[in-house]
Amino acid sequence: MKWSELSIHTTNEAIESISNILHEAGASGVVIEDSEDLLKEREDEFGEIWSLSPNDFPKDGVILKAYLPVNSFLGETVEAVKLAVNNLVEFGIDIGSNIVTISEVDEEEWATAWKKYYHPVKISQRFTIVPTWETYNPVSSDELIIELDPGMAFGTGTHPTTVMSLQALEKNVIEGQRIIDIGTGSGVLAIGSALLGAKEVHALDLDDIAVKAARMNVELNKVQDTVTVVGGNLVDSIDEPGDVVVANILAEIIISFTDDAFSVVKPGGIYITSGIIAAKKNDVRHALEESGFVIEEVMMMEDWVTIISKKPE
Repeated sequence: MKWSELSIHTTNEAIESISNILHEAGASGVVIEDSEDLLKEREDEFGEIWSLSPNDFPKDGVILKAYLPVNSFLGETVEAVKLAVNNLVEFGIDIGSNIVTISEVDEEEWATAWKKYYHPVKISQRFTIVPTWETYNPVSSDELIIELDPGMAFGTGTHPTTVMSLQALEKNVIEGQRIIDIGTGSGVLAIGSALLGAKEVHALDLDDIAVKAARMNVELNKVQDTVTVVGGNLVDSIDEPGDVVVANILAEIIISFTDDAFSVVKPGGIYITSGIIAAKKNDVRHALEESGFVIEEVMMMEDWVTIISKKPE
């Protein structure tokens, strides 16, 4: 099968928003090539090994590559993506040069080549994310292994927003609790919650592809008796509040439903919000406080923010 590679040269600030647009357009995969990755000094407290080639990155900005099937609707889809990206300016998001290019690739060539860049990564004191095709032996008795197959539509679980979310869950999840994962994506946060001892995890996502991928990863990690993955619109599918609620989504969406989120967190419970660019930190913090949450901790990694807040008892 032939696929069209849609390449958008943009900014780090626009990564999450454009990735969401590409998902909604039916993209079967998103690759992020960020020029800043070559310049960043990386902590290695967990023994990470980094090996990056300049040939794999743009000279400046960020290139997002998405994959769309070559069909009679391709032209219309591409134009719709361009329009949606241009409209991000209305939300104060810098889209940079916004140069769009298109090329064709073979499915077999693309679907396997990216795997050589994805290896086991220890992202916290206890969590290690391991791709399904890699062999990995735990280095400590309390290490928690999340096996992940991102397939052709999801990230590898090592983006700063995901890493901080897992670290926040590690700090706050207590054995026997009920956890809610809003916008579960690949299911990595739901799986992590189950491995930490949650009694019940309710994971939801608007995207049918995400629901399917999350269910597959849940079964792969053998936590299907704990984790339920459903298709749902934000908090609409939640009929019982959670001890810990986590939402790793766009800052704009987090801001839009802080009141609803407050209603699905138990009194004394924790609300973890991530996917927040640094420029939106204060906006999200203000919205959380306006809805009644008390800010417990603000985590930062690179240009990303995760906020841990608490609902008063």
